[in-house]
Amino acid sequence: MIRRSSSASATPTSPVPASPDTGALPTVRPNESGSSPAGLASGLGAYLIWGLLPLYMAALDPASAVEIVVVRIGFSLLFCLVLLALMRRLPELVTALRTPRRWGTTGLAAALIGVNWFLYALSVTSGNVLQASLGYFMNPLVNVLLGVLLLGERLRRLQWVAVAVAVTAVLVMALALGEVPWISLGLACTFGLYGFVKKRFPVPVHSVTAMTAETVALAPVFVVGTALLAQAGSLTTVTEGPGHFWLMAASGILTALPLILFSAAAKELTLTTLGMLQYTAPMLQFLVAVLVLGEHMPAARWIGFGLIWLSLIVFSADQLHEGRLRRRAGRAAARAHA
Repeated sequence: MIRRSSSASATPTSPVPASPDTGALPTVRPNESGSSPAGLASGLGAYLIWGLLPLYMAALDPASAVEIVVVRIGFSLLFCLVLLALMRRLPELVTALRTPRRWGTTGLAAALIGVNWFLYALSVTSGNVLQASLGYFMNPLVNVLLGVLLLGERLRRLQWVAVAVAVTAVLVMALALGEVPWISLGLACTFGLYGFVKKRFPVPVHSVTAMTAETVALAPVFVVGTALLAQAGSLTTVTEGPGHFWLMAASGILTALPLILFSAAAKELTLTTLGMLQYTAPMLQFLVAVLVLGEHMPAARWIGFGLIWLSLIVFSADQLHEGRLRRRAGRAAARAHA
């Protein structure tokens, strides 16, 4: 998600939009126009699913956040294995799992996305979907900060302004509401670090294969978690009837389907288009939280979200301006060599 600068004066590039909730980062080879109808449809489809996911998780009541994550791991693994078999990519998965040098990266990525999944489920089961929305709105800014802190990159002036406004937003909400939005910060940080690991230590396999390998790494959590929940009589997947069981089982499809759509969109759209589309999911989460789930929006929260949106406007304007300058420089260089 973040690329090392080629010189001390280089600035961070526009972060590659990752898949909200799964964090998947496919190889991006967009076409030149960036306006493919099929690509736009795929991208919107993926972000619509991610944006409306809180409604699905709310329907899983009385399952706890822990059970939602545990069961999601199991059904995601099952669905992905079937999908890889249909794609004839199971040998690719076996090769990936047999490569010891990839275990560390896969394990770290799996741990980060597992925590991210738990925080997301917790935001729904605890009635804090607004915090999930805030966390994913903050994610592009966290990506840039990771570039500064971990790669020694430098921010442009407007990027510093965007980060400062975002920090102010968090402080306003923390002071006015009397609590730090730790779910938001946790989602933004785990998702950002997950993307950093995926880009810093890339694995040359299909995105579904990579996700399956990470789910395999989380399999012990599924086994132990299922056993403990069953022992405690808290495994609602098998105690609340067939309708609830199949709702829980759908988590496997809802994990993989948007990833497939996003991968298709990434091949057809420019990074700028994908970057704009990525705000669809947190905006939908925001609307679901306020209009459907009825979460309270005191003045301090409105101010905080307003500041976050302002920071993203500044950030996006800077990225678009920088992109135009690079394209102009590229055309000038091409003419000079013609």
